[in-house]
This record gives sequence, C-alpha cells and structure tokens, in this order.
Amino acid sequence: MAKKLKQHKAVGEDYLATVGDKLKVTHAFPFPASAVWAALLDAKAWTEWLAITKVDWTSPEPFSVGTTRTVEIGDMVIDEVFFIWEEGKRMAFYFDKSTLPISAGVEDYHVVETPGGCELRWAGKASAPLFLGGVVSKQLAKGIAEGMPKLEALIRDNPGRFGLS
Repeated sequence: MAKKLKQHKAVGEDYLATVGDKLKVTHAFPFPASAVWAALLDAKAWTEWLAITKVDWTSPEPFSVGTTRTVEIGDMVIDEVFFIWEEGKRMAFYFDKSTLPISAGVEDYHVVETPGGCELRWAGKASAPLFLGGVVSKQLAKGIAEGMPKLEALIRDNPGRFGLS
C-alpha cells in the first residue's frame, strides 16, 4: 500500500534566503543556458542524472509561477509547487506534500550565462524535527553535486534533444 502524502509548510523566498553555503552547488557547463534549461524542462532527463525514478509535470505548458509537478524517488513521492519561474533562467519550488519525514523543503535552480557557456546554481533545504532536516538537506545537496556532471554528459551526448544540433 502506498504511503500517504503529508502536507508541508508552503515556503518561499524568505525560506530560500536561509539556505547556507554548504547547501549550495554550482556547476559550469560548456553549453548555452538554453540547453541546460531545456534539460530542466525535460521530465525524462531528471531520471537520467539524478536518483529520481519519475517526473510528471501536472500543470499544462507554458509553465510559470504556480506550476506543479510530482516527483518519485523509489517509493517516495513529492508534490512540488513552483513559486519562482523566470523562463530560461530560474525555477524554484517548495515541497507541497510528500512522503518524506520533513515539515518544509525548497529547491532553486538558477541558470546563468557565462563566457563560453553557463552555470547552474542550485540551492536547497529541508526542515524537520530534530536532526532530520539537516540529514535530508545534505542528501539533496550531495545528490545534486553528484548529478551535475551526469547532466553535463547527458546534454553533451544528446545535443539535438536539448536544442544544440
């Protein structure tokens, strides 16, 4: 039987501003920002560079503030609500409901053009009773740090899929 989703606290930019440097990850890509952004919009791509098993955009395009998405990581389920959406540049969401043992969670993906490519700047945080918030937050950051080189390889190996052909 599937676990019941637990409602979490809706958080936004104030909560995001409390993310410490240890929970931020940056990766330089030798591609234009448009290719990295295209990968972030590709539901299947998330399953190819992170330990995510399924992504389902539950809002119709065009995406914007208020867009929703459901992510599955094995038997864990997270319903996300986007509170920042700057097309081609930035998306941030909070965990609306999930099976995770947390009270709140947030992730921010910011794609910034740089000479010769772009950077993907990620920040994330989870809150939970006792030490669990720190554990979940560190797992999020570790997964992203390990995944970004895989995302780079995915884009490099599939240029047409991400608008580079």
